[in-house]
Amino acid sequence: MLERFYPDIYISSTYQIDFQSYYDSGYRGIIFDIDNTLVTHGAPADTRSVELINKLKNIGFEILLLSNNKEPRVKMFNDAVSVKYIFKAGKPASKGYRKAMELLGTDTDTTLFVGDQLFTDVWGARNTGIFSILVQPIDKKEEIQIVLKRYLEKLVLFFYKRKCKKEGKEYLLKQG
Repeated sequence: MLERFYPDIYISSTYQIDFQSYYDSGYRGIIFDIDNTLVTHGAPADTRSVELINKLKNIGFEILLLSNNKEPRVKMFNDAVSVKYIFKAGKPASKGYRKAMELLGTDTDTTLFVGDQLFTDVWGARNTGIFSILVQPIDKKEEIQIVLKRYLEKLVLFFYKRKCKKEGKEYLLKQG
């Protein structure tokens, strides 16, 4: 039952993902959550996030920001990176993920999702059939509703880690 929340990959940071290997494997689109995935909650795009997005564009990826935030927050971030975006996405519902793939010109076999929350980001991606990469949140300071979800996430991750150990797989990758 909890497996519906398990990510395909769990890695310490967005900035440690070997995106080139995913491109070489046939992935062409990346859907990103913003807050605590690319920058701290509410922050504008910083040098590191802008450099990453530009690197990914140069590799050949199409990129989209998928956020449950309102447009002013998403647009503020996007002004620096100039990619497609969907605000008030309604994650974890599949509708936003499907619309994202439509805008990217990709499908479930060629799209990656990167986010920091199991119950919105990962669950939505998995329900849609998209390869999901869970990253550890950049900042531990979060809004109260997210803090409460993090306690439940710890429980799910406990069983995820146990399953990975049982299967002889690493559960928290450190790439790049």
